[in-house]
Amino acid sequence: MTAAPTTVKLKDRSGRAGALRVWVWGAAGILALMVLWEVYKFLGPADGVVVFGTRVLPRTSDLAMPHLWEMFARLAEAETGAPTADPLWYAVGAAALFSLGIAAAGWVVGVVVGVALALVMLRWKWAEWGLLPWIVLSQTVPIIAFAPVVRNWGIQLDPPFFAWQDWMSVALIASWLAFFPVAVGVLKGLQSPETMHTELMRSYAVGWWTTLLRLRTPAAVPFMLAAMRLAAANAVIGAVVAEVSTGLRGGIGRILIQWAGQASNDPAKAWGPVFGAVALGLVAAGSVALLGMTLRKYRRQEEGS
Repeated sequence: MTAAPTTVKLKDRSGRAGALRVWVWGAAGILALMVLWEVYKFLGPADGVVVFGTRVLPRTSDLAMPHLWEMFARLAEAETGAPTADPLWYAVGAAALFSLGIAAAGWVVGVVVGVALALVMLRWKWAEWGLLPWIVLSQTVPIIAFAPVVRNWGIQLDPPFFAWQDWMSVALIASWLAFFPVAVGVLKGLQSPETMHTELMRSYAVGWWTTLLRLRTPAAVPFMLAAMRLAAANAVIGAVVAEVSTGLRGGIGRILIQWAGQASNDPAKAWGPVFGAVALGLVAAGSVALLGMTLRKYRRQEEGS
């Protein structure tokens, strides 16, 4: 009678240990990158490593590769020399939050469109044959060149209930990158149940929608979570690149370009937006991971006999 509670406790401990290992290895990876940065800066040539006239490793000068402690110290200093200037970390954080909101809007649109396409391709095989190649082909469009075109289209639009804003064009680009992994991942997940299970549902005269809700959707959850996490990262990339291409003010992409032009005078400052973009991607992916914690019971696990 006590076997079931004991098994549950062992699974909980194993799950917590696995989560702790993930955090430990993640921290170890970040620490390893930091050590590698400083080791290469100390040992690498000032002009970088050049092979057959092509530089394959960067320069190690203070202008190209500031020390990590200089970058972190610069984050605590004022953005400019003005007496009322905000700290650099505040400016980076505000820009990252602005970009995060746009990326979140693009992610939501991308998830909705991706799930809808996956359902259409699941329902009709000819739709999968016709749509899937175009879905893959859509990701070959150079976003940095396509974003200004989307912005011009948005300016020419005249929606009846709202005014088109520049950030909407950026969100549309973010959704363009986000829908692809969702469409492909969700379709793969919905097709993952074994044939014997689908045939059993069919033998009981269960309808397509009931089979979708009772069998295919629970089986698709692990695929869906992975796809949505990748879509979140893609949405962040799309938002940052689109901000650079369209010149949208207020986001992390804008200050990346703006502060990069000041790197010759203040090289450590130019790395602030880079840290902000990295944190932005981690927050986006972590938010989806938190969403996945509510669906843990649908994750497949291997259990010993």
